Amino acid sequence: MGNSSLKYPPLIYGTSFLGNLYRELTWDEKLSLIKEWFKVTDGKVMIDSAGKYGAGLALEVIGKGLCQLGIPPEQITISNKLGWYRVPLKTKEPTFEPGVWANLEYDAVQKISYKGIIECWQQGCELLGGRYKPELVSVHDPDEYLEAAADATDSQKRMEDILGAYQALFELKNKGEVKAVGIGSKDWLVIKELYEKVKFDWVMFANKFTLYHHPKAIIDFVKQLAEDGVVIINSAVFNAGFLTGGDYFDYRIMSRENPEDQPLFKWREKFFAVCDKYNVTPGDACLKFALSAPQIKALALNPSKPKRMANNKALLEKEFPAEFWAELKAEGLIEQHYSYL
Repeated sequence: MGNSSLKYPPLIYGTSFLGNLYRELTWDEKLSLIKEWFKVTDGKVMIDSAGKYGAGLALEVIGKGLCQLGIPPEQITISNKLGWYRVPLKTKEPTFEPGVWANLEYDAVQKISYKGIIECWQQGCELLGGRYKPELVSVHDPDEYLEAAADATDSQKRMEDILGAYQALFELKNKGEVKAVGIGSKDWLVIKELYEKVKFDWVMFANKFTLYHHPKAIIDFVKQLAEDGVVIINSAVFNAGFLTGGDYFDYRIMSRENPEDQPLFKWREKFFAVCDKYNVTPGDACLKFALSAPQIKALALNPSKPKRMANNKALLEKEFPAEFWAELKAEGLIEQHYSYL
């Protein structure tokens, strides 16, 4: 289980902004993000990308940017989430996620199966330019793939597709083409279900192990994974930005007029008040909490500004007052059962 030859730095950098997420960054802006990875990382850099990011644009930018900067392949570890395959753009805008990606020249289609995932792997390597190859691979958003099932029969077929894809990925590992196979999901129960069938090397939780949301059931599962030697990565630790003042919570826009949303706004007001009292930035509190459990080895972040990366690195060494965490617990903002703070 796992792979001892791979070193996971405490901060892993996401790359969706390189694929024109929401807006198109200039080449210089993209290159400055890539440069900053190496400025703020002690040792080998690790990044997380996907064929879905800009229909492969992020992978292209990574390959070209690393070459332009003269980065040796041994100085970077690339994780590629597989399942989306670049195709020609035949409509006004891409069909795979309308309104999310800016100014793309290609579309993408989903290919999750034994054969399809190999095609995605091969295309990903080509988009990176040949010099750089992913060492970590996974199936991209298996939870969303299962959720799209039309009925029980379709659901079973989709589960077989995912298992076939993982069979292919572990064959790549056995051949030495990749070093580790994992899973990332916004629904941790899908990770749990698949873990009963597939023994992953690493697991990435998205949106489900945060300062706001850390139920005992997830903590227990995290402990089990760690005992099994699985590397645990935490990501999307701001609940889609709501915890730091954004309008979205777990990818749904929030409204103060909606009675169902009011408890969340009240929670955030109490959280901000405690942060203000101790002069702690809410985002910093979220990041520090996300790495507080000893079983979590790394945090995957997706900053769009280089200066934010330097702040995140400095935060690793910073300690917050014990009274700050105690007050968050006293206010019911952190669960009483959480024993790592």
